[in-house]
Amino acid sequence: MIVQRRYGFIRLFKETLPTIAILALWDLVVVILFQIYHQDWMEQPTLPISLMGSALALFLGIRNNAAYARWWEGRTLWGAITNNCRSFGRETASLLGGRPDLARAMAAYPHVLRAALRGEPTGEDVQRLMPEEMKERVFACTNGPNALLYMIGLGVRDEVIKHNIDGAVHGTVDRILSDIANAQGGLERIRNTPLPVQYSLLPEIATHLFCIVLPLSAVQTLGWITPLGSSIIGLLFQMLDRSGRDLQEPFSSSVHALPMATMARTIERDLLQPIGDKPGAPFAVKHGVQP
Repeated sequence: MIVQRRYGFIRLFKETLPTIAILALWDLVVVILFQIYHQDWMEQPTLPISLMGSALALFLGIRNNAAYARWWEGRTLWGAITNNCRSFGRETASLLGGRPDLARAMAAYPHVLRAALRGEPTGEDVQRLMPEEMKERVFACTNGPNALLYMIGLGVRDEVIKHNIDGAVHGTVDRILSDIANAQGGLERIRNTPLPVQYSLLPEIATHLFCIVLPLSAVQTLGWITPLGSSIIGLLFQMLDRSGRDLQEPFSSSVHALPMATMARTIERDLLQPIGDKPGAPFAVKHGVQP
């Protein structure tokens, strides 16, 4: 995730630069045809393009709001996972009397979840944190994060039986696991339900079409400076479109996606430090991007 503004604008500009370069070349062709070869068919009225621009801006605004809602809901659900993982670590110590292996397993959970959401294999963080007795059963399951929660729940049950812990205490810890599972389900819903094609594809097509038609309407008024004026307007619309397309996939490996690696490392630190274990090193911000 981009966390520094100046890098954010530079990144957006670089991402839209190839498209803008092509559109600027088209603008130059239009102005040459109109100014030198006096192509009458280019004398298009300005009203239609003005109405089209207004409609497109409204369309992009609606799509971007929907994309940001997906992004923000993902961040909210990750916040719920963070808080519940901290609560689990505290209650295993205060109510179950310890079990640092369960705390380590819970520290591995966000790393497993992050890999599952991105469709990537688990990394060395999972190998380092997950107890050996859990690895085989967790990695054998299609849904690794859910399997890990299941194994943690069995570990809690064993402690309840071993120490004859009151059922109300067991219920308190189990509710935390249920809340984590509910948040995971919300994240999986976002990943498995993309924006409808009307929101994901049509704004991109409409934006490109608008930028192609724009110089045909502007050349009568702007003349030789049409490439400058048309490119600036096109850049704004292209950035709006690109922003929405980036935000609608909050779990991708893009620099605009959620900083899941950082959040997973934060959970790991908050669970391991109280039991005396050393967590992995925090991720540094590189070129304004938090991984």
